[in-house]
Amino acid sequence: MYGLQQPPSSSQPAQRPDASVPPMALNPALLKSARQIYRTYYEVHPEDVQRPIGIAISTKTHRGKLIFGDKPVLLPNECFVPISQIEPGLH
Repeated sequence: MYGLQQPPSSSQPAQRPDASVPPMALNPALLKSARQIYRTYYEVHPEDVQRPIGIAISTKTHRGKLIFGDKPVLLPNECFVPISQIEPGLH
C-alpha cells in the first residue's frame, strides 16, 4: 500500500577525489578520527612505505580504512578524507 519514495536520480556521474578540486570542509571530529587512524596504521606498520591517497571513514562510527588505490569506493555512510587534509595536522 505505502511504498518507499526514492529520491530523484541525478544524471551527473559520482564525484571522485581530485587534486584540482579544493578540499571540502570536514567535520572536525571526522578529521581527528582520520588522523588517529593514519597515525595508528604507521605506528603498527612502520616498514610500510606505500603512501595512501586517503581514508574512507564512517560518518556514524568514525571507523575507517586507509585507501591505497586510485578510486575509492565508499559505502553510503562513509566519506573520503584525502591525505592532503590529514598530513598537515600531523607535523
